[in-house]
Amino acid sequence: MKIAFVGKGGSGKTTLSSLFIRHLAANEAPVVAVDADINQHLGAALGLSEAEAAALPAMGAHLPLIKEYLRGSNPRIESVDSMIKTTPPGEGSRLLRVREDNPVYEACARPVPLDDGDVRLMATGPFTESDLGVSCYHSKVGAVELCLNHLVDGVDEYVVVDMTAGSDSFASGLFTRFDMTFLVAEPTRKGVSVYRQYKEYARDFGVALKVVGNKVQGRDDLDFLREEVGEDLLVTVGHSDWVRAMEKGRPPRFDLLEAENRMSLQALQDAADDSYAHRDWERYTRQMVHFHLRNAESWANAKTGADLTAQVDPGFVLSEELGAVQPA
Repeated sequence: MKIAFVGKGGSGKTTLSSLFIRHLAANEAPVVAVDADINQHLGAALGLSEAEAAALPAMGAHLPLIKEYLRGSNPRIESVDSMIKTTPPGEGSRLLRVREDNPVYEACARPVPLDDGDVRLMATGPFTESDLGVSCYHSKVGAVELCLNHLVDGVDEYVVVDMTAGSDSFASGLFTRFDMTFLVAEPTRKGVSVYRQYKEYARDFGVALKVVGNKVQGRDDLDFLREEVGEDLLVTVGHSDWVRAMEKGRPPRFDLLEAENRMSLQALQDAADDSYAHRDWERYTRQMVHFHLRNAESWANAKTGADLTAQVDPGFVLSEELGAVQPA
């Protein structure tokens, strides 16, 4: 399952996404974790030192390699230079699987050891001072979108993406690439404002959205969230001494996380697992093509000097079966 964590800045989405990743690892599930936030903190939340987190390879820096690998022998893609973040796979394209080894993971992913096993961690790379005034952060997450467009994941496999704060992800089609989106909301007016934006934007695309109430301290907080988000409220998380120790860089063993918070994490996994039954690969592929055509016509044709609408393979539908056999 492909899972996104979103929410306003300071809501705790990175902390919760890291806890969820640890929970999946404790359940012996294969996990690819992706830090797609403008502020890169997922590595530290998973226990990396500052030096180790800073040494993570930036996916954007390896974009030519990613494009070359995914392009494969697809005859509709004339060159790597004509591939953009929304270029969809077609006959001859190489696909990614969660459990495999491939040149993309070799270049961009690093194993992160947790108490109960390793997870693969990938990062877009930070938005640096040199980017100010000349670059858009969404160009950095383009590598994530391209990889997700070519990813075939199965049951009991997980890709967890810590998204950039607020509703910025709607600047691309990335928000439609997930089986389940968990929106982390504090019990405040500002906390639920991003939920309202996300709910409105996502409605037309069938995005599965559940709210995780964070920093909930009592009945009044719980009642507020229920009133504001209704049945979209999946679970709440309160104070955690374990998290406080983790934020100080001294996390206890994960099995010492408070029982009520472990139960909340299990509820997240259950919701993600339930989403598998509602997968629609045809809709997924159709949305991929929709955003590619929009990008091609609005800017990419002019930038590349090619008709990128021709990259769409009309007979191609992404599916798990296609991931079983890779082109040479």
